[in-house]
This record gives sequence, structure tokens and C-alpha cells, in this order.
Amino acid sequence: MAESVSAVRVAVVGDFDAAYPSHPATDDALALAAASLGAAVDVTWVPTEAVAASGAEMLAAYDGIWSASGSPYRSMEGQLAAIRFAREQGRPLVAT
Repeated sequence: MAESVSAVRVAVVGDFDAAYPSHPATDDALALAAASLGAAVDVTWVPTEAVAASGAEMLAAYDGIWSASGSPYRSMEGQLAAIRFAREQGRPLVAT
């Protein structure tokens, strides 16, 4: 039997811009997915520059990483570091 999930922490790595339609839609999609699982979702947008400056280890507190669309990023280095972190640490990653 599958284990029940009560809360999921997702880091959305990208440079949020409400004028970019996919960004608010990302929040909506994660909320809908969580509702269908009967779980709470804690979504935090993490700017690419923050990942580049602090290191991708700052993402260790999250259950999964969503690589937000919207290139060019303020820091491509930060976005790539987040993707590399997910791959090397076996964290779920969604990217397009």
C-alpha cells in the first residue's frame, strides 16, 4: 500500500515574473496536483541568482525541484546547478 503524503515542499527554480503566463500557471499546476493527491504543497520560488550565490545545497530542504521555464535566466549557472543537484542527489525534477 502506498504511503500517504501529508505535505510536499517544492522549490521552483526560476526568476518569477507574473507577466509570463507559465509562471502563475506553475503555481496552479502544483496546487492542483497536490489537491488530487490529498496533500499540501509548499511552493517556494527560488531565484536562479540565489542558487548561484549560495550553492545548490540550499535546495536540500525540498522534496522536489521544478525548473521554471523562462530562459534567459538571470543566472544560467544557478539553473544548471539546481538541475545538477537534483540529478546527483536523486531528487525529483521537472523541467521543460
